[in-house]
Amino acid sequence: MHRSYNSILPTHNKLLQKRWDDTYYNEHRRKVATVVPMVDTRAPPTYMHLHLKLKKLQLEEERLATIERDNRILLEKMSYIMRTRGRVDNKNNYEYKSLNREKRQRELLRVTKENQQILSRITNRKPDYSHKKLLDDWDENQKFMDNISHFPKDWWIQQRQESKAQKERETQSAEKNDEPRSGKGKKKKTDSAQQNKESDTDRENQATPEKDEGKSQEKSPSKSPDKSRSKSPEKSKSKSPSKSPDKSQSKSPEKETQDQNKSKDDDDEHEEKTKEQENVKG
Repeated sequence: MHRSYNSILPTHNKLLQKRWDDTYYNEHRRKVATVVPMVDTRAPPTYMHLHLKLKKLQLEEERLATIERDNRILLEKMSYIMRTRGRVDNKNNYEYKSLNREKRQRELLRVTKENQQILSRITNRKPDYSHKKLLDDWDENQKFMDNISHFPKDWWIQQRQESKAQKERETQSAEKNDEPRSGKGKKKKTDSAQQNKESDTDRENQATPEKDEGKSQEKSPSKSPDKSRSKSPEKSKSKSPSKSPDKSQSKSPEKETQDQNKSKDDDDEHEEKTKEQENVKG
């Protein structure tokens, strides 16, 4: 049988070579059968003290025991109160006695004295800087600044006041121009009233000489009324205020031209000031 064995490697003795190969193979099979894994894939071990917590159970039992004891004591008290009238003992004659009271009072007095001393030092302290001197220096600096500055102090306020005064002047001038138009009707009424009064006075004057001078009226009855009639219209014409509307009409355009010139001058001054302000800002 040994002659039928063919080894992989060349040998002098096939019998020995076969035995050696068999031993190597058997050893290999034994190692494969008894091999140990490098990675432990077993389940982790279980510990009883992690699953069954005896300390927790003990504490729970003690808590329940204390609750049962308190309930039993309360029930005994309630049964005693039901069997008897019951008593209430809520008197407390204890007086609070502090061992540190005097020391705290002394400490409080010390702190108050120190605070009073600090306050007196602060109040009696004289200032190092003179308030009046600082104000005088500031006023002097303001004077120098006013002398150096291009525009006067508070020039924008003065400009507003001037613009307001200009608007008031324009309104007053417009009202004055409207007055003569409304005053014409009033003057006509006054003129008619004056004419009526003058006619009444002329009639009275005509009646008085007729009573005093009866003979003179018989000789010349036509002279007195003619004279009175001739005089009355002349007086009424002389006294009729025909010149007043002409004067008002003659003066109104002059005033309007003066007001227009003033408004133009004010507008020119305002434009010059605005240009100066823009130049200063630039």
